[in-house]
Amino acid sequence: MAINRKLGRTTDIRNAMLKTGLTDLIWHEKIETTEARAKEIKALADSIIALAIREKDNFETVDAKVVKAKLDSNGKKVTEIAKSKNGKEYLKVVKEETTEKRQKDMPSRLNARRKMMRMINKVKDSDGNNVDLTAKLFNEIAPKYEGRNGGYTRIIKKGPRRGDSAEVVILALV
Repeated sequence: MAINRKLGRTTDIRNAMLKTGLTDLIWHEKIETTEARAKEIKALADSIIALAIREKDNFETVDAKVVKAKLDSNGKKVTEIAKSKNGKEYLKVVKEETTEKRQKDMPSRLNARRKMMRMINKVKDSDGNNVDLTAKLFNEIAPKYEGRNGGYTRIIKKGPRRGDSAEVVILALV
């Protein structure tokens, strides 16, 4: 019977801690933590990477119609003067319609993406832009480990922590 380590925390705090650790591992590809936490995060990371490998090529490319603001040579939006119903003039942004090729997830890949999003937190980069960690899993990490059968992470012992002598380890993607 499989049993989880309680890690001295209540269920909701423990789940949040593991979710944050897994997010940091995927984002930075290496984290430093205690040995017990690392073993729990390792199991989650191996399962999420295996899921990404299984579903990485399960999409189709479709043409999508996109309406965007027209840009001038300086990258600013092009505007034109328009009249409202009551006769007042205002500036209106000129729109242009184009088609783009986009990836459309098949149902099983979409389900895998949703499972991953339940296991990891949303992340913003230093500029405040959202980072898509599921895309990183599918596009960067999964192709790197495509030929492997498990063992996507490694635990390297670092030694005891100074304050409480807890065993500190480095958990890294192989």
